[in-house]
Amino acid sequence: VRLEESGGGSAQTGGSLTLSCLVSGLSFRRISMAWFRQAPGKEREGLAAIGSDGTTTYTDSVKGRFTISKDTAMNSLYLQMNSLKVDDTALYYCVVDPWRSWAPTLRPTDFDYWGQGTQVTVSS
Repeated sequence: VRLEESGGGSAQTGGSLTLSCLVSGLSFRRISMAWFRQAPGKEREGLAAIGSDGTTTYTDSVKGRFTISKDTAMNSLYLQMNSLKVDDTALYYCVVDPWRSWAPTLRPTDFDYWGQGTQVTVSS
């Protein structure tokens, strides 16, 4: 199983970025996927998750600003990030739970596979 994130970079406050994650070695049909982030000195934070049926869940800090989506044909997961804030600066990870196909969660212990991460830096 391989997860490869891309799309990170720098943005100004209020700007937008889209993260992508190419997943190989797993079928999208019966898995849940999510995006997490970790800033220096802070705990890992689950941001958004999506089940195999398209059900989504978001943490409060990104609701209305971030959108998780997937393209099954492309084996890819996405995170559209709008209205970026300085506090969004972190290393962002794509993660997969191969055992849960619906009711996706944001518990880090539910996810067996993690990408290497892509850095997002937001400046004012």
